[in-house]
Amino acid sequence: MELQINGQRTQADADPATPLLWVLRDQLNLTGTKFGCGIAACGACTVHVDGQAVRSCVTQVSSVQGKDIRTIESLGSAEKPHALQQAWIAEQVPQCGYCQSGMLMAAAALLARTPKPTDADIDAAMSNICRCGTYQRVRAAIHRAANSVSSGATKSASNGAVPKTTGSAA
Repeated sequence: MELQINGQRTQADADPATPLLWVLRDQLNLTGTKFGCGIAACGACTVHVDGQAVRSCVTQVSSVQGKDIRTIESLGSAEKPHALQQAWIAEQVPQCGYCQSGMLMAAAALLARTPKPTDADIDAAMSNICRCGTYQRVRAAIHRAANSVSSGATKSASNGAVPKTTGSAA
């Protein structure tokens, strides 16, 4: 089946019921998207499908044919990090780091639809689980990134730009 991932068309040879997560990781070597729970509870596997944050561990690959799929690999690069990646570092969000790619993708979807989120907006959108408990830092980083983007300091990858990357951004 043909998929549109990070701005490029690609072929995947998978059973239509295969979770998108496994096609991304095992067939396409996009390993920034993590497996956490397999039941859509933790959010480590969050990617964007047509701009919406979705849990790829429970999303059948057949349901995303013809849709725009974005993974953490498209968010930014070491040379040109996304405002959220910069804010994540500035606020020292990562601890173990395992949940971070899913957190960043959920936060990017939030900022794409709500450029100046309130604490309540952030709390409602960020249902990802961080076992290290960095939720206050996540909130601070999202506010920092929102202020950075609104000031024009950094453009968001959610505008359709696909930066070149060499691996996982988180």
